[in-house]
Amino acid sequence: MAAEAGPSQAVVPAEPEVDLTIHPSGIVPQLQNVVATVNLECKLDLKNIALHARNAEYNPKRFAAVIMRIREPKSTALIFHSGKMVCTGTKSEAEARIASRKYAKILQKLAYAVSFKEFKIQNMVGSCDVKFPIRLEGLASTHAMFCSYEPELFPGLIYRMADPKIVLLIFVSGKVVLTGAKKREDIYRAFESIYPVLQTFRKGGMIAVPDAPAALPAPQQQQQQQQQALPVVGAPASQL
Repeated sequence: MAAEAGPSQAVVPAEPEVDLTIHPSGIVPQLQNVVATVNLECKLDLKNIALHARNAEYNPKRFAAVIMRIREPKSTALIFHSGKMVCTGTKSEAEARIASRKYAKILQKLAYAVSFKEFKIQNMVGSCDVKFPIRLEGLASTHAMFCSYEPELFPGLIYRMADPKIVLLIFVSGKVVLTGAKKREDIYRAFESIYPVLQTFRKGGMIAVPDAPAALPAPQQQQQQQQQALPVVGAPASQL
């Protein structure tokens, strides 16, 4: 009779292989948030929506939009009276579109003649870990044109890349957050551009070790040298 597999024999799923033609660093930034907008082309009664829709809240004194949430895909929508909607919290472009359509269907069920026009990704946030500490002071001084680093106000270095137009938050631990992208490929390209730079500022990797100081003389020897250097009291001026 075959022995049953114990906990130690559990099969660990293999990690997906990284396409090194797209990710030469071997690191793939993961999307953490996708923000999308859509035009429903319909005027909306926000009070009525808040009263009749589930998981919806509306406080016009705080914010002039209905805040609605769904669990699958996990997301939040900001729904405005004009018919404009912002969908945030999803992890991919496909999820952002699916979630936006679900919110539109909820409003259709409340008898609003909504359309689904002008869907657009407005922002993507990705993150990754380079797995080594970074000398942020050196990076900030060498790339001062692109960097802002004020550790008293914020622990991360803000790096504004020109092409692609992405903002990176770089932390001493090696964590990197990339934001401002409209396409996933821009996040990948921005990270592959910054990765060689981060490697040059790797802590412990590029710091020159100063020469060791010469050995100090022994206390007795040092005392003798000091006595020889002092002028003798009462000696002729020719000896001074």
